Amino acid sequence: MNNIRYHISYFIAILLSVFMYSCSDFLDTESRNTLTEPTQWASEKNADVYLNGIYSTLNKPSTPDPLDSFTDDNNGGPYWASWQWKQGIATPEIRGGHPMIQDGTANDFMNWGVVYERVRKCNEFLEQVEAHKGNFSQEWINKRIDEVRFLRAYFYAGLWQHLGGVIILTETLDRNTMTEEQLYRKRNTFEETYNFISDELGEIVTNGHLDVKYNKGDANAGRATLGSALALKGWVDLYAASPGFNAEVPVAAEGTGATAEQVKLVGFGNYDIKRWQKAATTNKQFITLYKGTYELFDDMSKFWSEATEYNSEIIWDRQLERNISGLSTDFAQKGGPTYVLGKYYTWGNFCPTQELVDEFCMANGLPINHPDSKYDAENPYKDREQRFYDFIVYDGAPYKMNWMEKEDIIYTRIDKVNPSKNQIELGQSDVTRTGYYFKKRMDPDWEPTGAGYGINYVFFRYAEVLLNYAEAQNEGYGPDEVYDVINELRTMRGLPTLEDTYGGKTLNKDKMREVIHRERRVELCFENKRFYDLVRWRIAYDVLNKELHGMKIYNTQDDNSGKWVYERLPLTSHPHIFHQKMYLCPIPYSVITANSKIIQNPGY
Repeated sequence: MNNIRYHISYFIAILLSVFMYSCSDFLDTESRNTLTEPTQWASEKNADVYLNGIYSTLNKPSTPDPLDSFTDDNNGGPYWASWQWKQGIATPEIRGGHPMIQDGTANDFMNWGVVYERVRKCNEFLEQVEAHKGNFSQEWINKRIDEVRFLRAYFYAGLWQHLGGVIILTETLDRNTMTEEQLYRKRNTFEETYNFISDELGEIVTNGHLDVKYNKGDANAGRATLGSALALKGWVDLYAASPGFNAEVPVAAEGTGATAEQVKLVGFGNYDIKRWQKAATTNKQFITLYKGTYELFDDMSKFWSEATEYNSEIIWDRQLERNISGLSTDFAQKGGPTYVLGKYYTWGNFCPTQELVDEFCMANGLPINHPDSKYDAENPYKDREQRFYDFIVYDGAPYKMNWMEKEDIIYTRIDKVNPSKNQIELGQSDVTRTGYYFKKRMDPDWEPTGAGYGINYVFFRYAEVLLNYAEAQNEGYGPDEVYDVINELRTMRGLPTLEDTYGGKTLNKDKMREVIHRERRVELCFENKRFYDLVRWRIAYDVLNKELHGMKIYNTQDDNSGKWVYERLPLTSHPHIFHQKMYLCPIPYSVITANSKIIQNPGY
């Protein structure tokens, strides 16, 4: 049986002893295991043990301190390690200088040493398969080689998004046979790194050796697919084309006194509309090739559950397994309403901001600030779009999960007559600090009482491909061909078409951009996507240095005989500080001191 989930659980003990070598220096090439012995590569089964070990290193971002906590979407509380970064403390010396530092299983995809450890494993696999290819069938070689090339590209992509240009290694390094010139290398430029990742993924798709998609119960579910390769390529193409990097002065270099060489490390150093067009072509290719195999899921309230894993919308995920050490998380215990049916359940770490809540449209498809939206500030949760009710727990929201014996009503208002344990509180307790909780990604079937959460973490889904295409197409060619793809998403989520909402095809490029940005923020909220959008749209400095808000609800009379007031509450006790240099993270101090050829990012 080749199912990755069960292989990972079986091999955890092996991996702990086999793969534990220093992640602080990727040049540490001393062999400390027996995996290079001929027996490791004597058969496909044995070689798969090694490959499954690489899969087991995929991150589990189901953390109580998610990347969304570093954005304007979530106020997660000051007691997590993220608070340090959100105060503008980002240096090469402090925890590698990167965000999301609370949970190593969630954040080490942006850790230099860990990524290069994974890259080395990929390179060693590729070399050993070539050296022992007589032991394997050609079909197995074709599939496994492209799987590993995908994983290597995926690992590089994570680091590139946070650091810019990195050192591209396609072979293992060996101090015994290589010169210092071969061992100690400069960073590749932003463009060179991007080209490598995009080209590798493009070749994998062209090769066609992998399956397009796996479904729930398939023996190879969890392995790389053509769908995951093309989705990742579509994302990195979009990321590279975005204003933060596709510019004469990349955003991480702006105002930092960057040298010409540093500019090339953090962006292209020029603008080219063809980059947008390339991103549009890649994402359109996914839609054209795989439409029907991948489709939007019709009920987002049921999307995140073990029963719906590998549904038609899911492209690439990280397998988790309920109540298995090393494969489950405590995600469910850290989010959702703190008190359910009067009982304390969660830490309430996922608290949507008012800024996010305001982005959800009305049921008629219009944003709440549109004069025809029919938004009522005195009854703000009435007649909102369906995703609002699927994703957000608001004051007066009905709350019923399958594990609950009956429905609860969650109140976050300040009520002196019938006080609620979930009442908004700005101190250090676990209840909401914004007047909201979130429901998205909570396990509907599992009572949140410990570290047993087992819903797979979804890296890419079809909705994001549609949004990627819409954005790139709009920027590269204009809005004419964008309507159909945005309408596909909106109508599946219960909204009218753009034409019905706005009276025909009336949106110019700028207005369509606003629609796409809003759709993206709402559809992908709490999936750790917003951080990258703030960076690539070069708006993080403006957005994250502004005051964020919650919703304070109270009655004008202590006995509730008066009017209920909805007051936007400044979250002044939890300010954010974002410096220009923080658009990209620093190269860790230990890496700079080990290799004098590595140039630091601007501002650090």
